Amino acid sequence: MRLTRKRTLTTAGVAALSALAALTAPIVASGTAAAAAPCDYPAQKLNLTNWKETLPTGSSGSPTEIKQPALATYSSNPWFMVNSACTGVQFRSPVNGVTTSGSSYARSELREMTSNGTANASWSATSGTHTLTFREAFNKLPSTKPHVVGAQIHDSDDDVTVFRLEGTSLYITKGDTTHHKLVTSNYKLNTVFEGKFVVSGGQIKVYYNGVLQTTIAHTASGNYFKAGAYTQANCDNSSPCSSSNYGQVSVYNLQVTHS
Repeated sequence: MRLTRKRTLTTAGVAALSALAALTAPIVASGTAAAAAPCDYPAQKLNLTNWKETLPTGSSGSPTEIKQPALATYSSNPWFMVNSACTGVQFRSPVNGVTTSGSSYARSELREMTSNGTANASWSATSGTHTLTFREAFNKLPSTKPHVVGAQIHDSDDDVTVFRLEGTSLYITKGDTTHHKLVTSNYKLNTVFEGKFVVSGGQIKVYYNGVLQTTIAHTASGNYFKAGAYTQANCDNSSPCSSSNYGQVSVYNLQVTHS
């Protein structure tokens, strides 16, 4: 039946509308602006409390680093940002990006920290158990030399072991042995997988989708985890020399435990 007379809200109706308004209104802290949307910052998708981010930008030999607390509300399009589907974090590193003084390759990569992100993590492979579990996908590889590292363990001197994609071949490395363990020769871009490093008693156990792939002897100290896109190509071996030529990795889960 169509109502033509002016309607008034009952007490119950007013209460219902008030409740709906409370549910849909933006959350505003006292004296602050509305809270960020859930896809604004990588720290909303990954727990980055004990990480810092190195970007492929900055000045020669001194790439930009973002540490806590700034990292909690930081994003850099397209190098370090929540992906378009709002399901993970996009790490992109071009062949012409800024590199650290100790590398000829650029990176958009997280480095493990401690004490709420205020100090560099540095642990021993012979004391305690140290685990990094991650879910990620390689999205794009640079041309000519299509090599990208997606996660790694580093000690005080050099990388110890990494997940490295070369074309369609996914490897676990051991020191300078880049082809130590072939995980698959048929990796397809955008395929999400779970990787895991477990370090204990002078050994590193490396898993792919829950299956142990290799055990590597390692007794050094000064260790830390890294994850993101470490592009293994530059303008000397990959063309074009531009930001349109890059490696990209999306990370969907990142968890570190020390015990």
